Amino acid sequence: MATTTTQTDIHQSIVKQQKAEQRKKQILNLVLLALLLLAPAVFYPVFLMKILCFALFAVALNLLLGYTGLLSFGHAAFLAAGSYTTGYLLSSFPGLTTEMGIIVGTAASLVLGLGFGLVAIRRQGIYFAMITLALAQLVYFFFVQAPFTGGEDGMHGVPRGYLLGVIDLNDNNAMYYFVLAVFLAGYLLVQRIVGSPFGQVLKAIKQNEPRAVSLGYNVDRYKLMAFILSAGLAGLAGSVKTVVFQLASLNDAHWHMSGEVILMTLLGGTGTLLGPVVGAGFVVTLEYQLSQGPLGDWVDPILGAIFVLTVMAFRSGIVGEIQNFMRKNMS
Repeated sequence: MATTTTQTDIHQSIVKQQKAEQRKKQILNLVLLALLLLAPAVFYPVFLMKILCFALFAVALNLLLGYTGLLSFGHAAFLAAGSYTTGYLLSSFPGLTTEMGIIVGTAASLVLGLGFGLVAIRRQGIYFAMITLALAQLVYFFFVQAPFTGGEDGMHGVPRGYLLGVIDLNDNNAMYYFVLAVFLAGYLLVQRIVGSPFGQVLKAIKQNEPRAVSLGYNVDRYKLMAFILSAGLAGLAGSVKTVVFQLASLNDAHWHMSGEVILMTLLGGTGTLLGPVVGAGFVVTLEYQLSQGPLGDWVDPILGAIFVLTVMAFRSGIVGEIQNFMRKNMS
């Protein structure tokens, strides 16, 4: 009888703890939403949209790196696939709606992610990373040579158009709230995935893959699904970015872009929902501030130094370190 009572108390304690954590997440989400809704009154909307696009890109990579344990050096390929596909469609077919162009661009990245995943998930560790890098370089050279991309000049003058045929996206404020809606949809999707049974399996694969195999899970299938979802979200970020800046360029496909999004994710904190968002905001803001001053030519070395410092001294990233501090001092 006493044993049953103890088990009941433990179960109730766990349920209470889960509910408390859920309330904290909801409050944090509401605070962030309020800040994002009010942000255009303080900051330039185009700058904010750039942060949101890269934040969604980093959130996409974090689903793969932070929750599945797969380091991809080729995620720029998916960003560029969405970017160029959306740019080409909106430029070549004036009757096509903006949202349809973004949807097709995202679908193109999903298909590319399927192709990459079928090849890459058969390997682990550095071999997986190198395969994704090699495949991404093939995509980069395709965009260099393809006639519709504009080569090194890029694709300019992509029309923003009208959302649902009514809302003029040439208005930066309207465009900002559309980008915010897309970002929130992607962020909440990842939050839902991470909290689902599928997400729990991904975490188990990251922590101990042989054990996940021994429990009967088809590990390769779960990895492939995570890879495809991550690729699709990265493509969505690229599609929206092209509409915002009315430009698709080779910078989106370059390996440097893959390295930059890894830096954003690690700096903010892998395995945390908010970490990639914070990391993207920090990196984009730092790049902007440095480019405006005398250190404009030193942006890459400074980012490289920050990357090394993060890996060596702050393994959990900004958000991860804050969470660890709060656990130690508030428990």
